[in-house]
Amino acid sequence: MEISAASIKELREQCGAGFMDCRAALIKTDGNMEKALEILREQGFAKAAKKADRVADQGLVEAYVHCGGRIGAMVELNCETDFVARTDEFKELAHNIAMQVAAMNPKYISEENIPADMPQAERDELDINSVCLLNQAYIRDPALTIKDIIVQNIAKMGENIKVSRIARFDLSE
Repeated sequence: MEISAASIKELREQCGAGFMDCRAALIKTDGNMEKALEILREQGFAKAAKKADRVADQGLVEAYVHCGGRIGAMVELNCETDFVARTDEFKELAHNIAMQVAAMNPKYISEENIPADMPQAERDELDINSVCLLNQAYIRDPALTIKDIIVQNIAKMGENIKVSRIARFDLSE
């Protein structure tokens, strides 16, 4: 089956995967865009899992202040090299995560960050999908979580990416 460049381009815009990866996924699915997208997402999770143990000690701190200046957030987002940390894609990811923190007010980055000494009754009452940043639905695309967005960027950039610290400031609190 012949795959058009327009189909490959459309798939690349949806997921950010490389040209050859998109082409291979479309060939494998006989041009079915949805199935190809699912294959590429699975490959992204596999790539992210392989990179999870790599040291991510470079990165940047991004600040976001919501209009009106009453709510702000800061995020430390790490990657493996300063080269990736300086890219527009990485900066955009950091900005979007800071905006997520400002909008959704997560208390923890992930379930692993919930204090071990928290009483079990209190822990049972937590809604993990709202208090943990990585489990939250992404404000720009509720079908995805923040973890999904990070995994997509790991697959695209080829480096491990981790959220190290978050802080949110609200004048009304």
